[in-house]
Amino acid sequence: MLIAKVVGSVWATQKEKGMENIKLLIVQPINLSKEPVGNSLVAMDRIGAGFDEMVLIAQGSLVQKLVADKNSPIDAAIVGIIDSFEGE
Repeated sequence: MLIAKVVGSVWATQKEKGMENIKLLIVQPINLSKEPVGNSLVAMDRIGAGFDEMVLIAQGSLVQKLVADKNSPIDAAIVGIIDSFEGE
């Protein structure tokens, strides 16, 4: 899992089968100091995350379990909205 910050939205009227009615957000992974690390990515959001919120991101084959169509091309999903975290 990754910790990330929501930095934008993606609107796509034409999507592959299995992606219908799925909200897509642009997220930027962050470190424990809340600084950006790595590249931003697009993640599906079914829990209602908003701009500037910190979120938990799951990636890879486990994300397929979250969608009805197991062959959908989704590889990242927001699985939690972070209230706070601590770290060094």
